Amino acid sequence: MSTLDRIMVPRPVEDYVTSRVLTMEFVEGRKVTALSPLARLEIDGAPLAEELCRAYLRQVLVDGFFHADPHPGNVLVTDDGRIALIDLGMTGQMSPAMQEDLLKLVLAVSEGRGDDAAEIVMKIATPLPDADPKALTRRIAEMVMQFQGLRMKDVALGRFLFDAAHEAAQLGYRPPRELTMLSKTLLNVDQVSRTLDPEFDPNASIRRNASEITAERMRKSLSPGRMFAGLLEAKEFAEKLPRRLNQAIDAITENRVRIRVDAIDEVLLMEGLQKIANRITLGLIVAAMIVGAAMLMRVETRFRLFGYPGLAIILFLAAAITGFLLAGNILLNDLRARKTRVRAASRARTTEET
Repeated sequence: MSTLDRIMVPRPVEDYVTSRVLTMEFVEGRKVTALSPLARLEIDGAPLAEELCRAYLRQVLVDGFFHADPHPGNVLVTDDGRIALIDLGMTGQMSPAMQEDLLKLVLAVSEGRGDDAAEIVMKIATPLPDADPKALTRRIAEMVMQFQGLRMKDVALGRFLFDAAHEAAQLGYRPPRELTMLSKTLLNVDQVSRTLDPEFDPNASIRRNASEITAERMRKSLSPGRMFAGLLEAKEFAEKLPRRLNQAIDAITENRVRIRVDAIDEVLLMEGLQKIANRITLGLIVAAMIVGAAMLMRVETRFRLFGYPGLAIILFLAAAITGFLLAGNILLNDLRARKTRVRAASRARTTEET
């Protein structure tokens, strides 16, 4: 990435720095917001805004360590026409994995790829029990379309990232702290850049610097330490490969290869199907007893109950008792299952509140 000749950061005065006080060398300059219209005409604002945006993209997406409070009061224009960043008491850090995801997110937003932006937001956020991925995807896509339709002077990438984090929180996703801090930082950078150049387009700046940022990250990933670590992993893989191949071939030839698929609980499923089959069978038996009793009503016998053929009455009574028992068993099992679901839901709500 090109050098940042127009950006300067004062050095700390180590003899006067403590855990509570940060003392830095004095910088002669004027706050961006204090520049008069005539003074703004004297400075070349467009290159300064471009370099400021490039500097923060490099801090966040390449170095992983950035000035997290670049509000207009902390950005000065020096007498020699450079940008000075002061008051580095608030800084932020990014892990390499988060840098990769945020770089993809920023590029997706700047290029108008709403679905990709929503996918990245859901990847870096923590889903909660009430997460709604379809609603979040739809909402992020709509926001990207609205963002692309804004006029150049109304474009604010920091505001978009802040709104995206807010929407994610509303739809069941806990956004990472890094995304919130990045949105706040870019909001301030957008404000300072527009003060320097009212026609500054952060989307165009991101697209112009995307290739340099990506190349810088690639060079950083090819550091000697990472290359040696990769070589050691390759060496370990090559050493263990013959033994693992022999084990795999032996397992195949001896028919010891098994494929396990984690699906539903087969035992619980079979128990449920068996209960259903038992109830259907018992219902058919009750129906057969009633039909048989009705047919026996026409057969005159000496054995009679209540003035009717005794065997028919016995079958009727047996069918009635069995039917009542079956209905009672079904109602009792349904009541137990309902209580179990209510207790499980109550425990889940208690755990979530805790």
